[in-house]
Amino acid sequence: MWGDVFCLLTLGGLLFFPAVVAPTVFRSLPEAAAGAFLRALFPRYYLFLIAGSAAAALAHGRSAPEPALLAGAVSLSTAAVLFLLVPKINALRDQQLAGDQAAGRAFDRAHRLSVGVNFVQIGALVLSVTR
Repeated sequence: MWGDVFCLLTLGGLLFFPAVVAPTVFRSLPEAAAGAFLRALFPRYYLFLIAGSAAAALAHGRSAPEPALLAGAVSLSTAAVLFLLVPKINALRDQQLAGDQAAGRAFDRAHRLSVGVNFVQIGALVLSVTR
């Protein structure tokens, strides 16, 4: 039961941020301020996802090994995004803003990768609560 609760809370965060928070920030703030705000918010967002999915994995434990593995994979993949991909995305975005077109294309690819990881994570969490 608690494993599903933590999965659903994490899934809610995964859906709420890109569907509500990010678009609202970009509509409400100038581009530079929106970027700075999101850079400050992303680490907290990812830590929430890491904690929620890790809690789900632990709560599922041995009684529900498949959901536990799926939630654990979400936690680990989120940590990889936070500590490996986000710094690269930020550096590429800075280079893009400084006029580096190649960095802009690399930023777009890295950003798409992070979005793709989020979609896979959503699928994993949906699977974990339906098993």
